Amino acid sequence: MRIGPYQLENNVILAPMAGVTDLPFRRLCVELGAGLAVSEMLSSNPLVWQTDKSRARMVHGDEPGIRSVQIAGSDPELMALAAQHNVAEGAQIIDINMGCPAKKVNKKLAGSALLQEPELVQRILQSVVAAVDVPVTLKIRTGWAPEHRNGVEIAKIAEQAGIQALAVHGRTRACMYKGSAEYDTIRAIKQAISIPVVANGDVTTPQKAHEVLHYTGADAVMVGRGAQGNPWIFREIVHFLQTGEEYAPPTGAEIAQVMRRHLHALHKFYGARGPRIARKHIGWYLQGNLQHIDGSEQFKREFNAIEDPQQQLDALETYFVNLDER
Repeated sequence: MRIGPYQLENNVILAPMAGVTDLPFRRLCVELGAGLAVSEMLSSNPLVWQTDKSRARMVHGDEPGIRSVQIAGSDPELMALAAQHNVAEGAQIIDINMGCPAKKVNKKLAGSALLQEPELVQRILQSVVAAVDVPVTLKIRTGWAPEHRNGVEIAKIAEQAGIQALAVHGRTRACMYKGSAEYDTIRAIKQAISIPVVANGDVTTPQKAHEVLHYTGADAVMVGRGAQGNPWIFREIVHFLQTGEEYAPPTGAEIAQVMRRHLHALHKFYGARGPRIARKHIGWYLQGNLQHIDGSEQFKREFNAIEDPQQQLDALETYFVNLDER
């Protein structure tokens, strides 16, 4: 799959997730097989660019692979300015968020709320595409409610505006993350436009990735929540798509090694905020890989009470030692 001048290593992509796909996690996912890792959503409001949260999200210099940065907002001029700012900071692809269903985003008529305003969508896309000389991509949902699935209409607007790839989550804004993703709309979108289409939603196994690609005809799959605590999913999907065979799951030793490295990276990247950020990631690893082991829930509670980086590292090492002994 290509996005403008950029050839992806493969067609398995890490979805942008606010509070999740920071630089340490993107590095890890690319190392473990993701063909592209899209950054966390960045506000187009310049007034918040100097906050600690925004500054951390704008670090692109040490990015592995292709640097794709997602921006969100509803004002065409501010979105164009945000695109230019992030390109100056090192972004090689600008991704526009019109898929986030969160209330705090939607109440500002950003994210998936924009799907109700096709004319505004067109103005935003045209403004951003004209503002930068890098490829611009778009992420949407299938519509704003099950009875208002206008994904095909938005996809045609996107192609005409110069968007170079379109990712579609198989739920509407009203669906949030409930129920199951539907892929009929993604299939219809792929048939209606000629730019690359990326299918997103409930891709949690290699087999499901193959099924979604086959059914929709999409050019790539995008993995979101399925990667939380499971960065190995990318190499597993890539291997299955290429060979039809399952990749061996990570060993206990590899799980421990990745958890250590990830924890170190979070502490280094966030400084004093690192231990708090690390809690959710360690929790996801435990839930996805070690939940069946006695004592994991107790360790999770104890770990979440720790504020000091070194104490977190020591606690994790003690946990691994106890696992080995058992």
